[in-house]
Amino acid sequence: MNRTPITELVDGQSLDQVFQVGDKQLRANRDGGKYILLRLADRSGTIVGMHWNATDKTFESFERADYIHVQGRTQIHKGSLQIIVTSIETVDADDIDLADFDRFDAAQSERLTGRLEELIQGLANVHLRRLGKAFLEDADFVARLKSAAAAVSNHHAYPGGLLRHTIDMIELAAMIGPRYPELDTEVLMFGAFLHDLGKVDELAADGEIAYTDRGQMVGHIIIGIQMLDEKIRSLTDEPFPMELRLHLEHLIASHHGQLEFGSPKIPLTLEAVALHHIDNLDAKLSSFTNIIRTDVSGDEKWTNFQPSIGRKLWKKINS
Repeated sequence: MNRTPITELVDGQSLDQVFQVGDKQLRANRDGGKYILLRLADRSGTIVGMHWNATDKTFESFERADYIHVQGRTQIHKGSLQIIVTSIETVDADDIDLADFDRFDAAQSERLTGRLEELIQGLANVHLRRLGKAFLEDADFVARLKSAAAAVSNHHAYPGGLLRHTIDMIELAAMIGPRYPELDTEVLMFGAFLHDLGKVDELAADGEIAYTDRGQMVGHIIIGIQMLDEKIRSLTDEPFPMELRLHLEHLIASHHGQLEFGSPKIPLTLEAVALHHIDNLDAKLSSFTNIIRTDVSGDEKWTNFQPSIGRKLWKKINS
């Protein structure tokens, strides 16, 4: 059966096709009736689905990560496209083309892993190079890094997104560092490598992106510091410098920049200040670019108003 990718859906389009269930919630409306709030997914992205006048039987007939045959129609609600679902039927995974739903690009992941190895091996600081080698020789860690997402939503929220985000940040650090002689560029680059590594355990890599139990209860910052400690302890041939270790721990602990944003410490070193802003820059540009790319407004110049960022965005106009 032919299907339209989520990113190609338009307002007022009738739908009769399969989606993967990213999330589902059974809610009550003001009149006491029930509806199902859905997050539907395919290879291209995700979209909200609303199934009104729902029953407990329908809600219990499928689970998260299942495939469902949906009939309905698209509509714009508060500037975003959603699907008004009129019927739901479960579909066996053997009866669909899984390539329509697999968001992991294995070829790109291999290229990015090679680039990461090149960047780490090119470090002049022997302690950072040895530590990076310890991470990259851990086959289980590398496998999880290749498929990990950087977030559940917003930026780099797809399998392989964490590796893309990490490489982009290391390369930004390599470009920015030499502009400021007071910065230790290689420490900044290594902080970019380390800062989100805890997400390989914070977020589930199989099926739809979601927080693991450890992710919910501990979080990627603490997990990342624990991973750093484990790898430093594995370097038994030569002691790792304590001051460098503390600095790396601080880079992980402070990279969100503010206590209210989840950092247990605010940035206290020049490298930590730079890392926070590089992280914010890459995340924001990725998120805003996705808003522009998926915008469904009919305006050629402006996106719809985005409540999450409090503005419209100017679209790139091809000359």
